[in-house]
Amino acid sequence: MPVTLVGQSSSHSSRSISSSSAMSLSGGSQVFGGGQALVSARGFYQRRAPSVYGGAGGSGTRISQSVFTFGSGVFNNEKGAMQNLNDRLASYLEKVHSLEVANRKLEMQIREFCEQKTTISRDLSSYYVNITDLQTKIARSRLENHAVILQIDNAQLAAEDFKMKFETEMNMRTMVEADVFRLRGVRDSLTLNVSDLEMQIEGLKEDIAYTKTSHQEELNLLRIQQSGTVNVEVDSVSSVDLTSVLEEIREQYEAVVAKNNLEIERWHQQQVVLTSKSTEVKTSYTQLSELKRTSQSLEINRQSILTEIQCLQQNMAEVNSRNSAKLNQLQMTINVLEVELQELRASIDQQKSEYCLLLDIKMRLELEIHKPHIERRVKTIVEEIVDGQVVSSTVDTQLEEIQ
Repeated sequence: MPVTLVGQSSSHSSRSISSSSAMSLSGGSQVFGGGQALVSARGFYQRRAPSVYGGAGGSGTRISQSVFTFGSGVFNNEKGAMQNLNDRLASYLEKVHSLEVANRKLEMQIREFCEQKTTISRDLSSYYVNITDLQTKIARSRLENHAVILQIDNAQLAAEDFKMKFETEMNMRTMVEADVFRLRGVRDSLTLNVSDLEMQIEGLKEDIAYTKTSHQEELNLLRIQQSGTVNVEVDSVSSVDLTSVLEEIREQYEAVVAKNNLEIERWHQQQVVLTSKSTEVKTSYTQLSELKRTSQSLEINRQSILTEIQCLQQNMAEVNSRNSAKLNQLQMTINVLEVELQELRASIDQQKSEYCLLLDIKMRLELEIHKPHIERRVKTIVEEIVDGQVVSSTVDTQLEEIQ
């Protein structure tokens, strides 16, 4: 520790002198202990006590010297004062030596502590390979799970489709059974109508046969009447032409026969028309029944188509609801993943900033470690001594960075 002591008994004023070189003598010199005593030609006694900082005799050693100037009145006490100063200087040197030893010991402890606290980088490449394999297996398992889920959904949809088709077929079967039961009733009624029409046809045939028989009988009667002779005895004066009378009667009967024939032919035509109309009615009934069957089959087809449309609409509504639910679930998953991505980005940014800060601190520390740092400390101690006793003492320390 550099020490500079300056004392003056006459004026009680002090001044500080700091030097790193050897001291010069003015007039003559006298050495006491480890210091240097200088006596000037003017009768003043000067004492410079060298103080060592950083180890005596080492490189970069700075020595401060204490200068004492006494008047001729205190020359008798200079030996005691010098002894005191030498003792104090020896104690200062011992303290400096002990501090240097403690400093070296602390440096060794600090170095050992830093060596113990240094982090040892481990080779984690094998762990990274295992992590990559596990991530690949997890991704493959997720894909397989998704495929199984899709297969389950497809199976459920197929089962629902088969269920809807089964229900549709059951409805169609019920409708067809109802139509068959109704058609059986229609068939029974048509059978009764056919039997009635057949009875009517039989009656009409009997009427035709009776009409033909009666017509034939009338024709035979007329023919017999026309072929017979009539004996008429007339008492008259004048004779009458019987031939002309017979011709007139014949013409009258022929006109009556022709008229009857026309009426019979007209009646026969009417009966034939009625018979044809009954045939047309039967044909119309047959066509009507066929049209009814066609209408019923078309109605059944229409009902089945309507049922199928309803089933398809229900399937479409279920698929839309299922898709909307899946879409909502996927949207929620996307929102959660976006939030996690934002948090991950924020965490990455924070870790990046912390890493940059730590890297900057590390670089600064490395620069500080590798960069040589030299500083100079100048400590000036000013003591006022009266009659060999220290009256006051002041310490001034100056720190200068050389490099």
